[in-house]
Amino acid sequence: MIEHKGKVNRPIVAGLIFLHGGALLGLFTFNWAAFLVFMVFFWLTAGLGMTLCYHRLLTHKSFQCPKTLEYVLAFLGALNSQGGPISWVATHRYHHGNSDTNDDCHSPRHGFWWSHLLWFVYRSPILEDKQFTVRYAPDLVKDPFYRFLERYGWAGQWLLGGLLLIWGGIPFVIWGIFVRTIAALHMTWFVNSATHRWGYQTFQTKDGSRNLWWVGLLSFGEGWHNNHHAFQSSAAHGLRWWEVDATYWTIRLLSMFRLAYNIRTPHPQDKARFLAK
Repeated sequence: MIEHKGKVNRPIVAGLIFLHGGALLGLFTFNWAAFLVFMVFFWLTAGLGMTLCYHRLLTHKSFQCPKTLEYVLAFLGALNSQGGPISWVATHRYHHGNSDTNDDCHSPRHGFWWSHLLWFVYRSPILEDKQFTVRYAPDLVKDPFYRFLERYGWAGQWLLGGLLLIWGGIPFVIWGIFVRTIAALHMTWFVNSATHRWGYQTFQTKDGSRNLWWVGLLSFGEGWHNNHHAFQSSAAHGLRWWEVDATYWTIRLLSMFRLAYNIRTPHPQDKARFLAK
């Protein structure tokens, strides 16, 4: 029994059915221009907005950047239909504090499909507690911009959809909103599910986190999850030459233009100390 499992969140279920149904229309609306829109906005919203900003910047403070750039990236992250930055960051920090225990909100120890999808559609008394975000994301709660984005960030999807409709018609909306959003959702969920179930462990951690190459490729480097759980504040998740980490490369590129600084990576002595036996 999952202690924090509540009733089904019907609006979330309806939204997921709507988004998946719209994504299926991609089979009938494909053209190369629409696919290019999908690729560009997937990188902007899932790669830069979610992985780089929501996760490595806001949640783990693995680097810093100018505040204006941070806010732009956070707006892009809000275009993924995964909640506002405050609730997303608080939930992820809570996960790290309870990883693969009975209190973990999305551990595959409760079943693969629970960790991948079902946790998202059930109400959680813990996650919905009014003090939850204050406890786990007090830095963001204090920021007026993030409070605004938490409340109204959903409107960005509709604005983007309207612009895409004007620009390229229905195919651009289907591929730029529906297909892209579903791809981003499952990208994130595979990190929760697959990388806590399959793959290899380079470092000793107290949870079941794994490094899984195909999730690493699909998620801009998030699939090197055992590395991440061993060194949570590291901007680099891929720690071996062949562990492709596009997000870290982007951070290093930003640093060349002084748009990223105080970049944190694990010390070689720390890596040697935590190597799995």
